[in-house]
Amino acid sequence: MLLSLVLHTYSMRYVLPAAVMMGTAPTYVLAWGAWRLLSAVLPARFYREVDDRLYTIYQSMVLFFFENYTGVEVIIYGDLPKNKENVVYLSNHQCTVDWIIADMLAIRQNALGHVRYVLKDGLKWLPLYGWYFSQHGGVYVKRSAKFNEKEMREKLRTQVKAETPMYLVIFPEGTRYNPEIPRVIADSQSFAEKEGLAVLKHVLTPRVKATHVAIDTMKDYLDAVYDVTVAYEGTVDHKGQRKLAPSMTEFLCKECPRVHIFIDRIELKDIPEEQIYMRRWLHERFEIKDKLLIEFYDAKDSKRRNKFPGKSVHSKLSLKKTLPSLLFLGGLTASMLLTESGRKLYVKTWIYGTLIGCLWVSIKP
Repeated sequence: MLLSLVLHTYSMRYVLPAAVMMGTAPTYVLAWGAWRLLSAVLPARFYREVDDRLYTIYQSMVLFFFENYTGVEVIIYGDLPKNKENVVYLSNHQCTVDWIIADMLAIRQNALGHVRYVLKDGLKWLPLYGWYFSQHGGVYVKRSAKFNEKEMREKLRTQVKAETPMYLVIFPEGTRYNPEIPRVIADSQSFAEKEGLAVLKHVLTPRVKATHVAIDTMKDYLDAVYDVTVAYEGTVDHKGQRKLAPSMTEFLCKECPRVHIFIDRIELKDIPEEQIYMRRWLHERFEIKDKLLIEFYDAKDSKRRNKFPGKSVHSKLSLKKTLPSLLFLGGLTASMLLTESGRKLYVKTWIYGTLIGCLWVSIKP
């Protein structure tokens, strides 16, 4: 009985982080909403600057849990610049933690507040978060024939015109690589073979539409494209077969000891402009990712497994970057919940914030 209790408690290590991250959301939305109203009479750049700072505070708190709390080792390969840049960030996609990986890199460039995502359309219905991501410059897109190129271009043009700092995260595969759903992998490989493209083993055949629209729309504004390849150590079974990458819950339960991140910084001049040629270029980039992951997971020499080739840096995130945000948002939320009026405001924010947000995203892209 005692052993079962201990094991159950151990498996629930994600509860505290999840409670804090979700629990502070209404507080954050209230602070952001107050600033949004106040900034209506101020120049737009003041709103953007403070919005980015507020987003930095919240995401820094998130990283406290995903890095400091878990103790995960972040190992970086390649050429991550020290200074912030306006970039499109392209990555392979395996799990929800991939979103956090972008934050891990951005905070190391002091660009955390600039992270914005290209997201699947269905995510806009997330309570509070779905609406806010859109307000923060995120772009929701539909797949295949329903993809609205004009809508995405207009939103990005607005951001460029406003000189919004841009760290735009795109997952070109369109869905996660999941070894437990072999049909999706097989369909992706069949499509590549049919189109005369290289068949990929550890990533899916990338889709070019969102990537082309983003780079083409912002080509005169961007500094570079970051081609990022992510591997989670411990995602191979005893037979050497690849397993499902960790979910956020599993990651917070400290089930991933190390994350390996390979960054290739690409100049805009090296990327073809026309979509038909960019499609080939993007597939070639994913061929490179596939070779890196084959080396990581399948290298015949066991000493070469569980790492990417080349020099690496074990990058530890300082508590100074994350703990103040946790204390600030946690303290603000606790103060609100200590009073009856504060608790009522907190609950109303969850309810009405969600309803208003859903109404907003249903009528505005």
